[in-house]
Amino acid sequence: MSKQRSSGKKGPSKLAAPEITTYSSATRYLTRQTNYERMRITRIDQDGFNLDGIRKVLTELGQPQEQVRAVHVAGTVGKGSTAAMISSMLQGCGYAVGLFTSPHLNDARERISINGQLIERPAFAQRMKEATTAAAEVGVELTYFELLTTMAFLHFAEEAVDLAVLEVGLGGRLDSTNVVTPEVSVITRIDIDHTQLLGSTIEEIATEKAGIFKRGVPALTCHQDPAVEAVLEKKAEEIGAPLRILGRDIEFSSRFGSNDELGPHTRVCVLTDGSQFMHLPVPLPGEHQAINCGLALSVVDSLKGLGFNFAEPDLYSGLGATNIPGRMELVWQKPRILVDGAHNAASLDALMRSVGAHIPYDSMVCIFGCCEDKDVPELLSRLVLGGDKVIFTKAKSNPRAAMPEDLQRAFTEQCGKMSQTADTLQEALKLATRAVGRDDLICVTGSFYLAGEARKLLLDQRAKQLAATT
Repeated sequence: MSKQRSSGKKGPSKLAAPEITTYSSATRYLTRQTNYERMRITRIDQDGFNLDGIRKVLTELGQPQEQVRAVHVAGTVGKGSTAAMISSMLQGCGYAVGLFTSPHLNDARERISINGQLIERPAFAQRMKEATTAAAEVGVELTYFELLTTMAFLHFAEEAVDLAVLEVGLGGRLDSTNVVTPEVSVITRIDIDHTQLLGSTIEEIATEKAGIFKRGVPALTCHQDPAVEAVLEKKAEEIGAPLRILGRDIEFSSRFGSNDELGPHTRVCVLTDGSQFMHLPVPLPGEHQAINCGLALSVVDSLKGLGFNFAEPDLYSGLGATNIPGRMELVWQKPRILVDGAHNAASLDALMRSVGAHIPYDSMVCIFGCCEDKDVPELLSRLVLGGDKVIFTKAKSNPRAAMPEDLQRAFTEQCGKMSQTADTLQEALKLATRAVGRDDLICVTGSFYLAGEARKLLLDQRAKQLAATT
């Protein structure tokens, strides 16, 4: 979403392009742009915000988004995991696959990758220079997310990827990625989140997500709340997008089990007229990932009819190699410290259940911090499911962070469980490590800001320890 600067004359005024010559100058410019991920905002101004700005910039750049075949993934829960599994499967089959995701944990370059390799720093600076020069020519100021989206399109077009997997940043209809006409549109599970922006009811949120449907483009989703399914079906029919629902139009089953090779895991079966994916192990922990895996396999099935070829051994190998930093990632061993960017009630519920099913422990200390504009009572109700003790803190990089004392007060009123507060993550980790034994677990969660800060802190510390021993 962008706003166009007006000069009072007919047509857009030309802006001065920023001087971007190095990676450092590119990152400095990026951080100065309007970033809705970091802002306290109330509601989308439907008149003031639209996709006109980014469309003008992309036109000036020669429509790079039209030079790339794409899969477009929206949803409240699971879109990052689904996008990662799609990308990994195609990569395993020898395709060059671009992946655009958000948010990032530590480095904005994480959002733009090809076959698992982050965009290089010189390329990052070059793409930004191209994007900002074009924006200046047409008199548009791109937001933080629009700028990265434009850079991703440029990078994927320049590198001639075979397919780009694009994760929606927020909502769908007005998201900057929604300028593409993809090969397949995917909507993962929809739940209540970002109500200030997308609407206060699940039907309103579903309407925004369904905004990615395009005429004639196959659309896939999973079983949803009946009200959500009704919205998606209505929108698909209005647009003319053939919609299939996993578990209804696509045969799907899953079962949880354990063996010596994989430990606790889930297997899925997906059957269509063109594919039979039988008893495949889901590469990511958690029973909820079975549905995401089923959707990813359904995307592969759809791509088969669009000129993509898949050798099953390579496909399965690629699926098994799926990896997502910051999602149930064990970043420290003694004591065991797990980080996860779960930031809404549905994802936190899935995390708590997944940890219980996949990671044996005696007790778990949760280090928790979230954004103040989230549904805090719902998040805290999910936190109770797994945390034997909770330490509330905040990420230093999060301007929207809820105060730890406010979180503790609400938590005590809700359940009365033991909890503490810490002004910083480092202090919270010290408190947690003093409270756990050998068979206990520390889980840092509640936001990508907190998960990213914990991941960087602990991985940097581990690197220092390794360097000291060599």
